[in-house]
Amino acid sequence: MQRSLKSKKAKEREFFYWDKSVKHGYEGWWGLASLPKLNYNSKKLRELMYEGKNSIVKKWLSPKYGMSGWRIDVGNMTGRLGEDDLHDQVMHGIRTAMDEVKPDAWLVAENGDFVASDLDGFGWHGAMNYQGFMRPLWNWMNQNSSIGGGFQGLPFEMPKISGKSLVASMVQFNSSIPWRSLVASMVLLDSHDTARMRTVVNGDRKAHLSAMAAMLTYPGVPSIFAGDEIGLEGSWGEDSRRTINWEDRSGWDHDFLAEVKKLIELRRTQDGLIEGGLRWVAVEDNFICYLRESNKQSLLVFISRKAVRTEIDLGEYGLKVVKTLYGPDADGGSIKIDSDGATQGIWEVKS
Repeated sequence: MQRSLKSKKAKEREFFYWDKSVKHGYEGWWGLASLPKLNYNSKKLRELMYEGKNSIVKKWLSPKYGMSGWRIDVGNMTGRLGEDDLHDQVMHGIRTAMDEVKPDAWLVAENGDFVASDLDGFGWHGAMNYQGFMRPLWNWMNQNSSIGGGFQGLPFEMPKISGKSLVASMVQFNSSIPWRSLVASMVLLDSHDTARMRTVVNGDRKAHLSAMAAMLTYPGVPSIFAGDEIGLEGSWGEDSRRTINWEDRSGWDHDFLAEVKKLIELRRTQDGLIEGGLRWVAVEDNFICYLRESNKQSLLVFISRKAVRTEIDLGEYGLKVVKTLYGPDADGGSIKIDSDGATQGIWEVKS
């Protein structure tokens, strides 16, 4: 860019969109001078970015550097400007380049819009699952009226929904993409661009733990935003980018951290959570219950957003609890929950 600004004869000029009517003389993402839009009509640019043998994409995935994949920032805007829509060409080109040098590499994109058309098996492996997980979960668990207008970039306040509406949203989204794309997508409660879940639930540790348990037991790639595990707060993107105080840990929520570690260990070791499908068992306003079933293991997961008193009858599914992995103890053909706040449970079940 610097050479292109100094000379119109610079070979890199064709990498950008030049427009005298624009403040900086060239197009930038959201008009920012520091983020010039790349013009993928340029074959030279494509060769440098992903097509060439020593391109950026291929170089860093090579054995010498050992990267495991690429995350594409603002993936929905990549290759797009005005009438130019090279999005699919660029997306497929990056995927092809990665497959050539490291077939098991992971290609994931940030996308705040409806992402189904990008997850057809030929582009991104997965995306940041805002639409099918984080947004509906926020709508279900939100306890903070101060988080309102401009809900995650959308021009309306955060809805408040029931457990049935939560599951309906998830099912609708999941039905729009291949299963392989769902399990390759990031499952997240929040990110560097949003409020933090601890703030969304208005400081309710039990509700935050329910959200964390849902994330760590749901299909996909669990993605904990640094600091969530110790209860960091934040009301919007920049406010959420708080640093972790490593020198003074007295402000950490150590009890919460201990529970998160237990849930992470289950996610890492239980085949039902690693390889299992997803089947909904019981859904009410304040709780959801689902099965994660693989060839080797079946797990039942219970998540509530507040205090509940209920009993889940497993008889109609021909199942019984054989082991409590997390939460209230249970055995036999039913699970009884009587909690004074949001609660979570994971049990191994068999027929």
